[in-house]
Parts: sequence; C-alpha cells; structure tokens
Amino acid sequence: MDKEKKKKILISLIVIFGVILIAAGGYLVIKYLGLFQTGETYEKVRESYASSGSTAADTTGNETTKAESTSAAAENPIDFKSLRAENSDVYSWIEIPDTNVNYPVLQSSEDDNFYLDHDVYKNYSFPGAIYSQSMNKRDYSDRVTVLYGHNMLDGSMFADLHKFSDKDFFDSHKYFYVYTPTRKLTYEVVSAYEYDDRHIMNSFDFRDDKVFSEWLSAAQNPHSLYSNVRTDVKLDLNSKMLVLSTCLNSGDGRFILQGVLIKDEQTK
Repeated sequence: MDKEKKKKILISLIVIFGVILIAAGGYLVIKYLGLFQTGETYEKVRESYASSGSTAADTTGNETTKAESTSAAAENPIDFKSLRAENSDVYSWIEIPDTNVNYPVLQSSEDDNFYLDHDVYKNYSFPGAIYSQSMNKRDYSDRVTVLYGHNMLDGSMFADLHKFSDKDFFDSHKYFYVYTPTRKLTYEVVSAYEYDDRHIMNSFDFRDDKVFSEWLSAAQNPHSLYSNVRTDVKLDLNSKMLVLSTCLNSGDGRFILQGVLIKDEQTK
C-alpha cells in the first residue's frame, strides 16, 4: 500500500472517530440537559399540585401514627383535578418518606412503555416518569401492582429505592403512601431485594391462588444475596401487594421494593 492510500485511510479514520466523539458529546449534552429540565419539571409539578401537608414532607418520624390513624377522612394533599386537566393519564401519586420519591403515577392507554421516556406533560424526557402498565388496574385492586421508575444517577425517580438496601434505613422506614383522587393508601414495607429481569405481570398469573401464595412466600424469603425483609408482616390471599421496580446499580436484573396495603382511607 503506497503512502497516499495510507494517508487517505488515516484521514478517514480520524474523520469517523471525530464524528463519533461529536455524536457522543451531543448525546451527553441532550441527556444531561434533559435531566436538568426534568428536575425542574417535577419540582414545578410538586409546587403546583402537591401541598406542603403531604406525608413525604413530614420528617417528624411519626410514620407509625400516620399508618395507625383512625380518622374518618384523611387530607388529600394532591390537586388531582388540576393535574389531570394537564394529563388524564395521571391516576395517583406516590410518596416515600425521606427519599426523593414524591411523584405522580401515570399509565398510558396507548403504549405501555410511553412513560419510560416521557414526562408528566407527555414531553420526551430521558428520566421518563413513574408509571404502571395496562395489565394493572388503576385502582390498586389487583393482588399485585407494579410501578416502574428509572434508577437515575442524580437520585431522582426510583433511584432512592436503593436506600432500602441499607438495613438501618429499611428498619426505620416502615411505610410509604399512595394517593388517588379519593383515597390514601398506606403500605407497609415487606422486603427490598435484587430480582431477575423477568416481567412480573407477564410471568405470573396472580389470579391463581397457588401462584400468588408462592409470590407472597418469596416476598418474605427472596432468593437474593442482598435483601432486607420483615418476616412479622402478615400476608395472605387477601393481601394487596405493591411492587416498586427499578434498575440495579450495576449488572442485569431489577431492584424491587415490596409493600402490602394495610390501610385504605377515604380522603377529603
């Protein structure tokens, strides 16, 4: 090969490498600009539609009192009417005390994975939204409901589920909360552990008592090297489980937090 041909090949490789670098740089700019914009978006959503009286804003450590409250009607801190006027796919709101999890929950009627990369206003967004899929009802009446959220490096979306891998945090945070337009649902945390990458709702027929019973047993006896579990929580065939699912910090599979419904209150 003569010097001229070698020179042309070298120039071509440099150009290709340069294009790759520019493309990669552009992707990172778009990604992190998207993260910044998404952070602003959800902060505005909280400011506009969630009052300061929400459970997640309470840092007094009175979670047990909240869970055992016997009031006839709990306050609903979410302005669902205004929020649903923006996007009717919003059907609930989830809050986990002492985490960044304080978000609307959505479900698309057209595309199960639409909110994987779209925000609450249906704009393209790398972090997406917290969402469920059409195989789950929107009223949390299924035996098992699964909510999905990204494990973002900035700690947003469902990244803080990983806090429950710490035994001290797990032990001191027993409850999380879901609001619907008319209800406040209190869940007791049952377990937090690493799981495989199976699609839960497509892999198990929870209408089958045997299948559901085995799921409940696995929730308190997970096949995972890293898990935290409350074995004293009562689970039976009448239990309503809520599974929060996000990516692992590394490798394949999922990190899931499971809670069981312990209180269903009407709100005012």
